[in-house]
Amino acid sequence: MVGDLQVLVGANLRAYRSARGLSQESFADLVGVHRTYMGGLERGERNLSLQSIEKLAEKLGIDPMSLLAK
Repeated sequence: MVGDLQVLVGANLRAYRSARGLSQESFADLVGVHRTYMGGLERGERNLSLQSIEKLAEKLGIDPMSLLAK
């Protein structure tokens, strides 16, 4: 079951990544994960820990709450 918050975080992650001109693959390399995992995150298929959200936000140069905001 996919939660609404997972989908929201994934959509926000994709939007911030794209706005910075990063491909999914290059951002996955930057974060240290496989591109297929990153795709799963962006589709809301993966359940992220708060630590993971903080790490992703740090790599994007944003406040972690930005990934959780509607």
